[in-house]
Amino acid sequence: MTTALHVDRSGSGEPLLLLHGLGSSRRDFTAVLPLLTERFDVLNVDLPGIGHSPALPDRPTVPAITDAVERTLDAEGVGRVHVLGNSLGARVALELARRGRAASVVAIAPSGLNLLPERLYQGAGMAVSRVLMRTVAPLIDPLSRSAVGRAAVLAPLKATPWTTSPEETIGAREGFADSRDFMRTVVWALMLDVPRGLGRIDCPVTLVQGVADWVASGQTVRYLPLVPGSRFSPLLWAGHAPQSDRPRTIARLVEQTAQRAVSPVVPRRSGRSSGTVRVTSTR
Repeated sequence: MTTALHVDRSGSGEPLLLLHGLGSSRRDFTAVLPLLTERFDVLNVDLPGIGHSPALPDRPTVPAITDAVERTLDAEGVGRVHVLGNSLGARVALELARRGRAASVVAIAPSGLNLLPERLYQGAGMAVSRVLMRTVAPLIDPLSRSAVGRAAVLAPLKATPWTTSPEETIGAREGFADSRDFMRTVVWALMLDVPRGLGRIDCPVTLVQGVADWVASGQTVRYLPLVPGSRFSPLLWAGHAPQSDRPRTIARLVEQTAQRAVSPVVPRRSGRSSGTVRVTSTR
């Protein structure tokens, strides 16, 4: 059986993989993308069940999602890669690092280390957001055209939601309302996920969390003693998905973390691609 993940590729330089969180799509990197393509060959992926990527045939656990991402990298001819991930995407980024596939990682508010009450709170919040977003889905397009509308939709995720773009608002609709496997992903990839083997990570890791993040609780700093050599960087005036709150700061953190990589990543010299990549699932 095959699984297709959609990837948009742009820029030039060392490869950089972008992994969005649950409740959004690749569009969530709209604000920071132009800054990253100046320095990197950027692969911006829709995770399984989101945007143009269909759901996985089996349980959408973090290992299964990471398998699909790895096969997408294989199909794109990319070996080790720098990774910028947010929330669930940051958790997948750390799993790639555990497998030796990441050259460096910037993990913004990674999931995985919630305490039980926090997991129940987060799961309930995601379920409520799913219902609300599906209810108002027909209004998302018109709401995205005004700063007030964008703020209403993205307020739980951004510290300055009125500064976001229409693309990011559409991404929230794709991630919450349009997702083909939303609740199973909440259960298997968020509520039941327990990270293992983090001590085997040997690439530079920068852990990031916005000080106005009301979603991730305190789990980001819990990774510090578990990931060797990791660093923590709090972001002022930033929420759970701060790519548009602090795009220049995030781009700088990605560059600085990539520069700490022990071995350089070989840039790809062939042409770019944009579209659907077919990969094989072994699950």
